[in-house]
Amino acid sequence: MTALAIAHRAGNSLAGLHEANLLGVDVVECDVHEFRGRLEVRHLKTAGPLPFLWDRWELASASAPRLGLRELLEADARRTTFMLDLKGRHTGAARSVARLLHELGHHQPVLVCGRHWPSVEVLATLPYVRPVLSARTRAELGRLRSRVADGDRVHGVSVHRTLLDDALVEELLRRVEVVMTWPVNDSTTLATVLALGVNGVISDESPVLRELLAERG
Repeated sequence: MTALAIAHRAGNSLAGLHEANLLGVDVVECDVHEFRGRLEVRHLKTAGPLPFLWDRWELASASAPRLGLRELLEADARRTTFMLDLKGRHTGAARSVARLLHELGHHQPVLVCGRHWPSVEVLATLPYVRPVLSARTRAELGRLRSRVADGDRVHGVSVHRTLLDDALVEELLRRVEVVMTWPVNDSTTLATVLALGVNGVISDESPVLRELLAERG
């Protein structure tokens, strides 16, 4: 089974996009937020009125330039396959993404994922969008298994690696085309998830993605 090489967060900067394309990955993932009417690609979260962005132990100035989704898509010269990870628990960002894709005439395949499935469903109505449902917790995984068993149009699932075993991967692959997992950031973890049968590997680490691509020949 051939596993997709997915560069986690590589689309959150133009430098990351360039590096991922030089590496030859299959999919470039980016985190999409809507902030004050603008679609931004970044992993860091806003902190309301406070002048910084944050995530766990990382802080950054809120005044620093932020890459927009429009700028990312317009800078793409290689017809990259993107996976847009929709952040937040409102569907407004998804509707804004749909409008932007229409404005740009973007009709090549694009994967759209997220833990807030109604947002994914908004974009799943577009013929070139491949919906991917994400699960980070056991409760989310339970709902995901029920959802794909119902036969809804779902291209793939993205499940945290701590939740996976070979029986679950086999079950999911009977329902969807792609079973992805994250984080896969070292060779040992890569070998483990490939042995489980996943066919989508999400990694932050170029050496891991390079190893996966080399194994595929």
